[in-house]
Amino acid sequence: MIFCVEDDNGIREIELYTLRSTGFEAQGFGDASAFFEALKSAKPKLIILDVMLPGEDGVTVLRKLKSSHETEGIPVIMATAKGEEYDKVKSLDLGADDYLVKPFGMMEMVSRIRAVLRRSAPKEKAVLTIGNITLDTDKHLASISGKSLSLTLKEYELLKTLMEHPGSVFDRDKLLSLVWGVDFGGETRTVDMHITTLRQKISEATAAIATVRGVGYRIEEKIND
Repeated sequence: MIFCVEDDNGIREIELYTLRSTGFEAQGFGDASAFFEALKSAKPKLIILDVMLPGEDGVTVLRKLKSSHETEGIPVIMATAKGEEYDKVKSLDLGADDYLVKPFGMMEMVSRIRAVLRRSAPKEKAVLTIGNITLDTDKHLASISGKSLSLTLKEYELLKTLMEHPGSVFDRDKLLSLVWGVDFGGETRTVDMHITTLRQKISEATAAIATVRGVGYRIEEKIND
């Protein structure tokens, strides 16, 4: 959900229409009071905040957002008037993620929103560990008890997919889609063949790829009987 805080009804409606037509959920507010009331029941993914608002101005609203533990992490794009350098600098100093200078194009707004959402998205965990298997996704390395594993690209991607969701069962079609791509024309035995070779290479691990009959595969720590 994107919140648009803009007192000009025409501009606000165009913003909402553009966001909804490009795949976003969006809600609009004409002043700070209505905006803060909505925040009590829903937290948006991003806020577009006009500087020139009736009552509390956008900079004051931004300061409140960034001083609250509940809202400090919500990305904010400020909308400033052309030539208002002070507003831009003040907003960025207070923690705004970006700004748009009026009048701005709607596609520029969408592009800025997507860029900010990409930057603020949670980072993928770089090191995955199950038992004594370690996967360093930054370095693209797999190891058992510190000893490097020699994996093919598909074996690595299979192991990474399973380790990202320990205990979760993946059917063969899902693994084909995630590892080989949705357009891959191979049969599901391709997955079985790669699972077999991967199992051989991690046979010394304190984790194992288990077969769930009639469903697929999952990775779990070995349980000693």
